[in-house]
Amino acid sequence: MLQLAFDIGGTFTDLVLMDTATGDLDIWKVPTTPKAPDQAVATALAERIAAKELAPQKISAVMHATTVATNAILERKGSRTALITTEGFRDVLLIGRQKRYDTYTLHIVKPKPLVERADVFEVAERTAFDGSILRPLDEASVKTAIEAVKKGGYESVAVVLLHAYANPAHEQRIKALIRATLPDMQISLSSFISPKYREYERTSTTVANAYVKPLVHSYLGALDTALKKLGTNAGLSIMQSNGGLVSPALARSYAVRIVESGPAAGVLMCSEVGREEGYEDVLTFDMGGTTAKLGAIDGGKAAITPTFEVDTVNYARGSGLPLNITAIELLEIGAGGGSLARVEAGLVAIGPQSAGAVPGPACYGRGGTQATITDANLVLGYLDPDYFNGGAMGLDLDAAKKAVDSTIGQQLGLTVDEAAWGIHSVANANMERAMRIVSLERGRDPRKYAMVAFGGAGPLHASRLARALHIPRVIVPRAAGVGSAIGLLVADHKVDAMVTRILRLAAEAAPTVAAIFSELETRAKDQTASLNSKGDASIKRSAWMRHVGQGYEIRVDLPDGQIDAAYIAAMQEAFLAAYQREYGYTDPDAAIEVTDWYVAATITASRRKIAARVESSGARRPAKERAAYFPELGGKVSCQVIDRYAIKSGEVITGPALIEEREATTVVLPGDTASVSAAGHLVIEIGRPQ
Repeated sequence: MLQLAFDIGGTFTDLVLMDTATGDLDIWKVPTTPKAPDQAVATALAERIAAKELAPQKISAVMHATTVATNAILERKGSRTALITTEGFRDVLLIGRQKRYDTYTLHIVKPKPLVERADVFEVAERTAFDGSILRPLDEASVKTAIEAVKKGGYESVAVVLLHAYANPAHEQRIKALIRATLPDMQISLSSFISPKYREYERTSTTVANAYVKPLVHSYLGALDTALKKLGTNAGLSIMQSNGGLVSPALARSYAVRIVESGPAAGVLMCSEVGREEGYEDVLTFDMGGTTAKLGAIDGGKAAITPTFEVDTVNYARGSGLPLNITAIELLEIGAGGGSLARVEAGLVAIGPQSAGAVPGPACYGRGGTQATITDANLVLGYLDPDYFNGGAMGLDLDAAKKAVDSTIGQQLGLTVDEAAWGIHSVANANMERAMRIVSLERGRDPRKYAMVAFGGAGPLHASRLARALHIPRVIVPRAAGVGSAIGLLVADHKVDAMVTRILRLAAEAAPTVAAIFSELETRAKDQTASLNSKGDASIKRSAWMRHVGQGYEIRVDLPDGQIDAAYIAAMQEAFLAAYQREYGYTDPDAAIEVTDWYVAATITASRRKIAARVESSGARRPAKERAAYFPELGGKVSCQVIDRYAIKSGEVITGPALIEEREATTVVLPGDTASVSAAGHLVIEIGRPQ
C-alpha cells in the first residue's frame, strides 16, 4: 500500500508517495495554483494515474499540510466576518493589551484587526468570572445584531462574550438564534474555539477562526472531492500548528489551528533527522519559495508554545495578532526564493512581498520583471538553469540578469554580479537576524546546536547562515526540497482540549482538579474517534501555573494517574522544578495557582527510516564545473558541481562546491567539507572563512 503526503506552499506544491512495505519514496514538485490550491494536487496525481505510474486504489492514507489559512490572514483575504460581543466591549480588538511593543517608536504600527469596528455588534448580557449570571441575555438585542449581520452580507460570525469560558450558556443561546435565522452561516464561539481568559487574545483567536473558516471549509471540501474523483477513498488527515494530524471535520471546526500547518510538518521532519544523526538539539531552517521559517528542537522535542502571533512587525513580540492555540515554535519571515527585491532609501531591501507561483521570479519566464532571490541565485551561478526542479522547469538566465540589473544594479551603480550578491547577502542578513531571535534571544547557544536545512532554497543559504551564527554543523536531508511533505509521514494524530479555571492548589482541591481533567480528557477522547488513525490514544496532562499574585504563568507537564492529595503535592513539586529551570529561583512557601488546564490525546504513528531510501530517477549526472560567486575568493570562480545521488558514503567534498539534487542545490563554502552519513543525509562541517 501507499501513503500520500503533500504540502501546498505559496510557490510550489510538494508531493511524496511512500511504499509502506519498503519505505521507498517517490517525490516531485509542481507549481502551486493560488486561486484554487487543490487543482495543483489533482493535476499532478491525474498525470501519474494517466501514465499508469500510480494506482489510486493502493493509497491507504492521505496527509496534507497547507498555508491557505496563514496566507488568508497575512494577505487579509479571508471571509467577511462579524463579531458579536458583550455590551461595552466593542473595542477590545482595537485596544489590545495597551502595551507598546517598541517603546521608543513614536509612530508605532498597531496590528490591524481582521474585522473593522463597524463589523462589531453588541448584545446586552453579563457573566461573572466564576460563571454566575449577573445580567440575563437580552434576546431582543441579539435579534437586532442578527438582523444587522443578515443585512451586512457577512459570511461568518464570531461570538465572544465576557467570561464565556466560565459559562458558555449565553454564547450557545446566541448560536441557536443565529442558526434559526441564518441556517447556513459559519459560526465560531469563543467558548468552543478558545475557552481561556484574557479577552483580547480570546477575541483575536475566535475572530481569526471565523475569518478563515469559510475558506478552509470550501477548500477542504474541494480537495476531498478532487481526491475521490481520482479514485482514492483513503482517509484524509490535516496537519495542525501543534504538529498533530486531525480529520477534515475537526480542521473545519477549528480552522485557526491549521494556521502554521506546513511549517509544523517540516519541524517534525527535522526532529526525525536529528534523531537519526544523534542530535537532540537542532535549529531548523526551512526556506521555500515564499517565506523562510526558523524553529528549534530541544532535547529531541519540538519547542511548543501555548500562544503565538501572526503578521508581526519586525518580528517584535506583541506586534502581531495573538492566537490562543498550541503551536510548534516558529518564526516566519518574508524571505523565500520568490521574495521581491527593491531599493529603499538607497539600500537593498527584500520582501515580504513575493512573486509567488504567478508570475513567479523573472527567470521563470511567466511575466515577472522584478528581481527575486531566485533570480539573484541564478545570476550568481548557484543554480543550473537546465536542472531546476530536476529539469522539469527551465530557467531564463538572461531574464534574471535583466531583472537584477534594472531592479538593483542600475539604481545603485552596481554590476549585475554585485547587485545579485547584494540581494543574496541581504536575504542572508534578514534570516540571520531571525535565527538570532530563535536561538540567542530565547536562551539557546547556537554553538551547541546542529542546523537542519531544507526547503527548495534552504540548503543553498544554510552554510552562510550557520557560519554567521557559529553553528558547527549543517545537515541537509535527502529530498530536502520536499521536507515538510516528508514530515507528514512521521506525524502523530493528535487533538487537544483546554480551559481556564483559576484555582489555588491545595490538598482539598483534588476533587475539583479531578473533575476538570475528567471533562477535558472526555472531550479529547471523543474527538479522537473522528481521526483517520487506528490505535489507542495516550493522554498527556499539563497546566499553566504561577504563584498567587503574579501576572504571567508557565507551562508545567504533569503526571498521569489518580488525582488525590498526593497528586496535588506532585503538581506543586513539578511547578517548583519548572520555575527553577525558568528563573533559577524558587519560593517553596509561596502559594501556587493554576490558570489554564490542558490535555493532549495522541495516537502515535508507526515510523520508518525513510531518508536513506530516497533515490534519484534516471541516470547519474557526471561531475562538472560551473562558475559561481564566492566573494571570499574574489568573485566568480570555477567550482565543482556534484550529483547528490552519486556521492558515496565516506566520500569527503571540500568547498567551494555545488551539490545538486532534483529539488534543491546545496552550496558548500570554501573552508567547509561535506559528506554523506550512514543515514543518507548530507552533513556539512562548517569551517573558518578562507
